Amino acid sequence: MAYKRILTVQDVSCLGQCSLTVALPVLSACGHETCIIPSAVLSTHTGGSFSGYTFRDLTEDIPAICRHWQSQGVSFDAVYAGYLGSRKQAAYVRQICETLLRPGGKIVVDPAMGDNGVLYAGLDGAYAAAIAGLCAGADVILPNITEACLMTGLPYREDYGEDYIQDLLSALLDLGARSVILTGVSYEPGSTGVVACKEGESRLYRHPRIPRMFHGTGDVYASAFVGAWLQGRELFEAAKIAADFTVASIGQTLDDEEHWYGVKFELALPGLIEALKE
Repeated sequence: MAYKRILTVQDVSCLGQCSLTVALPVLSACGHETCIIPSAVLSTHTGGSFSGYTFRDLTEDIPAICRHWQSQGVSFDAVYAGYLGSRKQAAYVRQICETLLRPGGKIVVDPAMGDNGVLYAGLDGAYAAAIAGLCAGADVILPNITEACLMTGLPYREDYGEDYIQDLLSALLDLGARSVILTGVSYEPGSTGVVACKEGESRLYRHPRIPRMFHGTGDVYASAFVGAWLQGRELFEAAKIAADFTVASIGQTLDDEEHWYGVKFELALPGLIEALKE
C-alpha cells in the first residue's frame, strides 16, 4: 500500500466526536498521512443539549495556509471536504484542488448540510448550490437523502422505493460527480444502508437499523470510507467497511446513556484496522 498524503477541510468541534476530531484519527489509523485545514473552531458541536458554544470562523486563514504550502512545494494525493459552512469556503476548496492536488489526485466531498428534509441552521439554498458545484468535480460524494435532494432539487420523501433512490443517484451523477455513496437508504423499518453507485451501476449494502440517534456518525462513516477507498479498496467494498465500522462504533456506545454527544469510535478502530488487512 502506498503511503498517501490526504488533506481534509472541515471544522474542529473541540468536544463532540465529529468533523476533524473524527477524520484525523480515523484516516491516520487507515495508514494515511493526514493534514488538516480547520474551517472553524467550536468549543462543542451544535447538536443535542449543547448551548452557548464558542465559534471562531477561520475562513480568511485558508488562503494564507495554502500560499505557504505552495511556497514549500506541498501537494496532496487526495482532498476530502466535510462541513464547510459558507460559499466562500467552498470556493477556497475548489482552489485548493486546482493548486495543491497532485496529478491523478482524488477529490471526495461529504456535502454535510442537512438531515430529515431540512438544511442545518444558518445555511440556505445558495449554499446548497455552491456545494453542488464543488461536488461536480469530485471523484466520490457522500450525501444523505436530504442533502441529495437539496443539491438536485428533487423532492424529499421519507417513504420511497428503489425507483426514487435511482432517480436521486442519476441526478447526483448529472451534477458531475464520478461516483456516489448515498447514505441512510432504508426500504424497510428494521434496516438501513448505503448505496454505492459508479458508472450507472448501483449496489445496496444493508445492515440493521439501530433505534437511537447519535451525533457524528456521518463523519465516522465518511472518514472510514475515504481511508479504505484510498487504500485501494473497490468502491462498494470501501462503503461496506465504513458501514460496518460505523455500526461497531454505535455498538460501543449503546450501553452508555450519558455519552449522547457522539460515538465511541476509538474503541472500534482495532476492528477497522483488521478489516483493512483482509
